[in-house]
Amino acid sequence: MNGKNRKMYRFLCTLLLAGSGIGQLTAATATNLRCEYLVNPLGMDVADPRFTWQLDDDRHGAAQTAYRIVAGTDSAAVARGDGDMWDTQKVASNRIRATYAGKPLMPFTRYFWSVRLWDADGQELAPRTASFETGLMEEKNWKGAWISDGEHLAGNGIHVRPAPYFRKEFQADRRVKSARAYIAVAGLYELYINGERIGDHRLDPMFTRFDRRNLYVACDVTAQVQQGKNAIGVLLGNGWYNHQSVAVWYFHRAPWRNRPAFCMDLRITYDDGSVETVRTERDWKTSLSPVIFNSIYTAEHYDARLEQPGWNTAGFDDSKWKDIVYRSAPSRNIVSQLLHPIRNVEKIPVKTFRKINERKYLFDLGQNIAGVSQLRVKGEAGTEIRLRHAEILRPGDVLYMDNIDEHYRPVDDSDPFQTDIFILAGKGEETFMPRFNYKGFQYVEVTSDRPVELTADALTGWFMHSDLPPVGHVETSNPLINRIWWATNNSYLSNLFGYPTDCPHREKNGWTGDANLAVEIGLYNFDGITVYEKWLADHRDEQQPNGVFSNIIPTSGWGYDWGNGLDWTSSIATIPWAVYRFYGDSRLLADSYESMKRYADHATEISPSGLTSWGLGDWCPYKSRTPQQYTSSIYYYRTVSILAEAARLFGKDDDYRQYSALAEKIRSAINGEYLNRETGIYGSGFQTEQSTALYWGIVPDELRQTVAQNLAKRVVADNSHVDVGILGSRVLLPALSENGYADLAYTVAAQETYPSWGHWIVHDSATTLYEQWEAIGEKKETSLNHIMFGAVSIWFYETLGGIQVDPAHPGFGNILLKPCFVEGLQYADVSFQSPYGKIVSRWEKKRKDVTYRVAVPANSTADFTPPPGYRLTAATLADGRAVTLSRDEHQAYRLLSGNYILKLGKK
Repeated sequence: MNGKNRKMYRFLCTLLLAGSGIGQLTAATATNLRCEYLVNPLGMDVADPRFTWQLDDDRHGAAQTAYRIVAGTDSAAVARGDGDMWDTQKVASNRIRATYAGKPLMPFTRYFWSVRLWDADGQELAPRTASFETGLMEEKNWKGAWISDGEHLAGNGIHVRPAPYFRKEFQADRRVKSARAYIAVAGLYELYINGERIGDHRLDPMFTRFDRRNLYVACDVTAQVQQGKNAIGVLLGNGWYNHQSVAVWYFHRAPWRNRPAFCMDLRITYDDGSVETVRTERDWKTSLSPVIFNSIYTAEHYDARLEQPGWNTAGFDDSKWKDIVYRSAPSRNIVSQLLHPIRNVEKIPVKTFRKINERKYLFDLGQNIAGVSQLRVKGEAGTEIRLRHAEILRPGDVLYMDNIDEHYRPVDDSDPFQTDIFILAGKGEETFMPRFNYKGFQYVEVTSDRPVELTADALTGWFMHSDLPPVGHVETSNPLINRIWWATNNSYLSNLFGYPTDCPHREKNGWTGDANLAVEIGLYNFDGITVYEKWLADHRDEQQPNGVFSNIIPTSGWGYDWGNGLDWTSSIATIPWAVYRFYGDSRLLADSYESMKRYADHATEISPSGLTSWGLGDWCPYKSRTPQQYTSSIYYYRTVSILAEAARLFGKDDDYRQYSALAEKIRSAINGEYLNRETGIYGSGFQTEQSTALYWGIVPDELRQTVAQNLAKRVVADNSHVDVGILGSRVLLPALSENGYADLAYTVAAQETYPSWGHWIVHDSATTLYEQWEAIGEKKETSLNHIMFGAVSIWFYETLGGIQVDPAHPGFGNILLKPCFVEGLQYADVSFQSPYGKIVSRWEKKRKDVTYRVAVPANSTADFTPPPGYRLTAATLADGRAVTLSRDEHQAYRLLSGNYILKLGKK
């Protein structure tokens, strides 16, 4: 059907549907407009922000043939196509991302941008408009000073426990048009204006290397600032800046450590166009608060008797408060926090409740979470309530803490691990929830030094994490698979607080190895680019001149001399590469390129043979032990291969040749040392050895099938259970599936006995993933909330759903659909919100046939490869119209955008 006929067909369909009363065809339009991957962001500091959008068009074969972006300060003019900042004019392209290249952006300015699209027929669609607002843009635009409460002047400021209050009153003499608060903090904060807390973020600003980069937060406070008298209140917490608890990672000795401080500009624009900035300066007042202790690592203590009602409102008597003191800025690099915030995302009600006696109660949330508990209680003034949080409950209602407090080194008994302390004011029902801490827990033991009466609804759990939009979903006919997918997401989110962590209790550290393994878990399930871009900036802040990184990022300085080898800190390469593959956006890769080079060059300097033992190896294995040199060398190969591909992408021809040759040298060295070419066995033939070589491209092409066959034999010999550590768990299932053994991979994934993912679920009713393969009671327990064994979730998307990135079209402009209709499953329903829109891959067996329903987003295409042993017998669109599909040289069927119903039968 040519273009003219297609237009006529759509026109006639519109008339017929309208006349029949069914309705008109959906109007195509641009949708999901984002700036820097955020919706209408405030505080934009990026000089050349990225704009992204999608085409919303449900017609078969829908595509974008051109776009035009207009940007300016007048929303109506921009909507008309008249922008005073930038106009791309009509660009013939199906790209869904553009980088601003207009006039220089000014600070404190709201800009509007519109996108006009042209569809597959060349018809212009109605424009859609969004906005972004710049922040300070440069350090020179700050008006306020850095201030603190002066406790550090006595020489013991870092040890002062109560958190400080700050306040200032000001007069707004005219009608307020808009007001923005810009606040940079060394530590954590809560901001109040006229008694109202601003926003719903938790633990702002995010953790960075404070002496090298600080984040500020921009807030719209127009609704809170009123004409007349106003008051600002700020409460500061320690966070990672002033780490008062002692543990083995030495954050209590961090080079940046000091009493918390902040700088704030409240910029008010009046109706007459004039601007006034209320800033932090000498006239602010300070006092100690009822938060008598706060540690991001352990807990928070609050004495309600010390509350000062009205402290953050106008007219409060602050005559007894002290003057503030000026402080130097913690760094000269203060930038906007442009990422999804941490929030109290999900309210978790108590599942079971037990009154032990009138002074002791036990609450079970029924789910392991990262976050806080909130308690409502009545009691006498001075009553001390302790809320102790743990993952494990022993017989006799005893909380077990040894698995999460083993690295804690308390100097006394005043800071019990994961134990909040709430001292009542005795003024009726009181509510307590920590402000500057989070924990990992399922159980809460509440004790009091005097009798109190609690009920099941007195306590609530709040699941806290970086509030990323979910983009993926997995549902199958096997409830165990569904539970594993859900538990994996719980662990991923429990370990995401502006940076990826290993566990939410014992450490809270940004272990590079865990995140290295988990990045695709995050990207298939959540829109995570903003967090990863922030964390890779943390990487660049921490890199030593010789290219070396610490094993945890950010760090106090610990971790540069152990556990920071290639299987861990290759995150500098693997994460930017994963983001590029999933989003088609190369900015993070470009920003990290020179760091990747220095890192790879250091590895080459210490590994002249192409083999290296710089790494930790297959951590937490079940039984077999893979040589550390083998896995470290494979990750060396991965790093250099990614660097070579990045060089090619950026047109760095000399680098491409250099690192391509180096990658081949490493590959040859690994094969020369570990591969028995006669048998097709690497090393001892363990699961990790065979699967890592297969998945990461080490195996010579002519031996792939032999190596895969040996892997399958090894797995069967291991009773079709895992025998891997965390590096092997990342690759075992896909190495099997990609080489003809998908049924065996599913058998492994669906096991219910030890060792397996399902064992945790069946044995313990686990709601998160564990650090070790053992379940509770089978060994000395470690963390029950780790993400490092979570790569099974990637396999759900890439094998059960078959949704894969096309290397030739990163960002899912073309989708590879390679589902496996595995024995043991009746159906699988997998979806993923790609940058182009929602991909759906749903198959269901009916006797020997399979019905496969596919949704390909507008402006993208897909290549569908039937599983081995199956052939396509019929193809229709979702509305029943037959469709003829062409095949490429690889026997894949090309699908244009649209909704399909495909029938497949066994050959």
